[in-house]
Amino acid sequence: MGRSIDALAVGKVIGDVVDPFIPAAKISLHFGSKQVANGCDIIPSLAAHRPLLRLLPTTSNYIINATNLYTLVRIHISIKMVVDIPEGCDASEGREVVSYTGPNPATGIHRYVFVAFKQRERGRGGVVEVEAEERRANFNTRQFASKHALALPVAAIYFNSQKEAKTRTCRRR
Repeated sequence: MGRSIDALAVGKVIGDVVDPFIPAAKISLHFGSKQVANGCDIIPSLAAHRPLLRLLPTTSNYIINATNLYTLVRIHISIKMVVDIPEGCDASEGREVVSYTGPNPATGIHRYVFVAFKQRERGRGGVVEVEAEERRANFNTRQFASKHALALPVAAIYFNSQKEAKTRTCRRR
């Protein structure tokens, strides 16, 4: 798990988005057949639809406890949020509070970060709704977690995306 934390530090996810944490899970993130690794480049058209995202234990001998619930936040200019995700399940098993929208960067390279938090108690600590100010570009992960009684992050992953070049067609004279 050391490499994962190192990649998060290099990508400035640790520092900009979250404080240092000890991973207690890992995020498996796929857009179609493309598996996302920290810092990889994903073209917007590939990430246009909701990804397959699963929270997995960090060790193979861990027994999954589906009563443990997690909140997943995707941070960029806008956020995406799913709460009450049972341990070991796909994020689609949770309750979507803010729906997924794919990357649509106008210029430059944009970083998209997924952070998973363990909810402190079942039915308490899950986010019921997200206020308008929490949906803006100045979203603060630390304040959000504190406000909604979420524990420290258990996992994070990020990818980069930039505007796709338009395909040119040749004109015949």
